[in-house]
Amino acid sequence: MQKAWFYEKYGPKEVLKLGDYLFPTPQPTQLLVQVRAAALNPIDSKMRQKPDVRLDLPVVPGCDMAGIVVAKGSGTENFDIGDEVYGNIQNFNADGKLKQLGTLAEFIVVEENLVAAKPKNLSFEEAASLPLAVQTAREGFKTASFKEGQTVFIVGGAGGVGTLAVQLAKQFYGASQVVATTSTPKVQFVKSLGADKVVDYTKTRYVEVEEKYDFLYDTIGDSMNSYVVAKDDARIIDITWPPSNPRAVYSGLTVSGDTLEELRPYLESGKLKAVIDPTGPYHFCDAIEAFRHLETGRARGKVVISHFPSQQPLCPVSCNIKNDVTPSLVPQKCPFTKLCTENV
Repeated sequence: MQKAWFYEKYGPKEVLKLGDYLFPTPQPTQLLVQVRAAALNPIDSKMRQKPDVRLDLPVVPGCDMAGIVVAKGSGTENFDIGDEVYGNIQNFNADGKLKQLGTLAEFIVVEENLVAAKPKNLSFEEAASLPLAVQTAREGFKTASFKEGQTVFIVGGAGGVGTLAVQLAKQFYGASQVVATTSTPKVQFVKSLGADKVVDYTKTRYVEVEEKYDFLYDTIGDSMNSYVVAKDDARIIDITWPPSNPRAVYSGLTVSGDTLEELRPYLESGKLKAVIDPTGPYHFCDAIEAFRHLETGRARGKVVISHFPSQQPLCPVSCNIKNDVTPSLVPQKCPFTKLCTENV
């Protein structure tokens, strides 16, 4: 068994429990990863409160993680035991239904093609903050067929997706002008991400914005009101479902490690930065408090959880170390022999 957060019924954050949970075994195409950090997303709260697709209870929440490969299936090819990886572990059936969550656990299994090698310059916490948000942000630009030199207006520039959308627009897509909305305390922060102009929504209404933009990117579900800043032929993308404006197009999510790998040069050069909410990282034991902050809607960047119970990489072999894990998962060559002998 391992320690994990899970819920046995749907409801508010208080239904979450911390306790013993079944230890996973990787299938041929999967990796077994020791989670070192995880990030929360609005989908984690929505799935727990009122899921569009009900999963088999109990459910371990969480999509984003960064950790260390401790075992792998016979059909995996790209990673070795001891490799540091990160990714969004959401997995879908052929019919499009979600079949896996679960990063608020000490160990998880994940399809190899959903993860990428963690950039060496990023901490586990920074890496864990990125996958779902950067995949979502990237998908919006692709859905809009955004072209270099166009202008973009981003609603919600300080949120998990918004902070990355601002950076991608400037650094990856070559937008000629990036404008984003936020509240007064976060104006300078959003400017520091690369926004050419920041609209303080507490002082300025959409109808008071004089310019019109080639692309309206709504990250918070306010396209019914914000559409007025878009040009007549502009694409309007809403990442919430259903979009509040009939003119808006919903942008979903393609979960793949390839997206993360493609952005590696921008992450390693510092052109694209992870943004962790300053109230965190939260301790693993404080997951409910982390959800409480997430659900206020006031987070700046991503809400991250670290300090998992098993903070040191454990070798999944049959030995005498404390908290011995699945003895049947014996790797051909274990890089953690020294660690095992030190913990006997």
